[in-house]
Amino acid sequence: MNSRTLPRSRRTRGFTLIEMMIATAITGVLSSVAYPSFTSTVHKLRRSDALVAALQVQAAQERWRSGNTAYGSLAQIRQPAVSGAGHYALTVTVLGDNSYELVATAQGGQRSDAACRTLKLSVVGMNASYASGPDASTGNGSEVNRQCWSL
Repeated sequence: MNSRTLPRSRRTRGFTLIEMMIATAITGVLSSVAYPSFTSTVHKLRRSDALVAALQVQAAQERWRSGNTAYGSLAQIRQPAVSGAGHYALTVTVLGDNSYELVATAQGGQRSDAACRTLKLSVVGMNASYASGPDASTGNGSEVNRQCWSL
């Protein structure tokens, strides 16, 4: 066999360094575009954990109130202090005979959900209001608030 006529399989053995660097660069660019969208979706899905917990607390409060003169604490209404999947810590403050506030505060990986880290449900009489924010001040505007509460 002549050295100038090597079989084709021996000449094409794999990728060159340049080809590998190009593939890595393309992967990096695609990842940097996709990751923020992915984390946004994950935060939104985890927020549903807080929404479900808020509905459960609200229903339990109404059951409690039907047999008592005021709303009750989490212990009295037999609700956990953590949402079902554990992404939010829950606190209830009874403000009067016919009002209370439920605050769901993100914990763990959900704390990186900057705009919707704190969700607050306020019930006064028969009226419920929803607030959200990056901290306990829950100062989000109406548009961001609707997004946080999926309204």
